[in-house]
Amino acid sequence: MAIFSFRTILASSESLYKDSGSKFLAFAYPVRSEEDIKLKIEGLRKKYFDATHHCFAWVLGADKTRFRAVDDGEPNHSAGDPILGQIRSKELTNVLVVVVRYFGGTKLGVGGLIQAYKSATEEALNLAAIVEEDVTEIFLIRYPYDETSEVMRLVKEFDTKILKQEYLEDCLLVIEVKLINKDSLLTKIELLQALNHKITFEGV
Repeated sequence: MAIFSFRTILASSESLYKDSGSKFLAFAYPVRSEEDIKLKIEGLRKKYFDATHHCFAWVLGADKTRFRAVDDGEPNHSAGDPILGQIRSKELTNVLVVVVRYFGGTKLGVGGLIQAYKSATEEALNLAAIVEEDVTEIFLIRYPYDETSEVMRLVKEFDTKILKQEYLEDCLLVIEVKLINKDSLLTKIELLQALNHKITFEGV
C-alpha cells in the first residue's frame, strides 16, 4: 500500500539525563540520508571526544525499513535498542538520536542502562516539534514555449513545487509532486496529450 506521508521532527533538540553520577546527553536530529547521519555523529564525537560512549539509532524512509541501532561499547541491546524503541514509539522516521554518556563511576547494570538511554531519548524527542511531511517524487516536464500557460495551470492545480525551469524554444520544468497527487496529474497530462498538447512527463 502506498505511503503518502510520514512523521518526523522539524529541528534538532537535546536533553540531559543523570543517574548515579553518569550523564546522558541526548541529541535528536532530522536527517535525510546515511551521509547526513555520518556527519552528525562525527561532529558529536569531535565535540564530546572525552565521553565514554556515543550510542545512537536512526530510521530513514517513509516506510521506515532502513534503520540501525548501535551500543558503542555498552552491553548488547542496552543502549541502541532503547533509543530506537523511542523513535519507533513516536512513529517517526528520518530521525537520528545520539546519546553521549559520561560515566560517573557507578555501574548501572543492563536494566539501569536501558532505562537511562530510553529516558534521555524520550525527553529529547518530547522537546522536538513533530511534523507530518508529504511523500514526494521528482518529475521532468518538457513542452514547447507556447504551452507554458497550460503547464503552469497544471503546476498550480496539483500543488507541485518547481525545482528548476528553463524557457527556451523547448522548455523544461523539474517539479516535485506529492505522491497523493501523482496519478491525477498523470491522467490530466495524458488527457492533454490526447488533445494534441505537446507536453511530455517523465520520472527523474
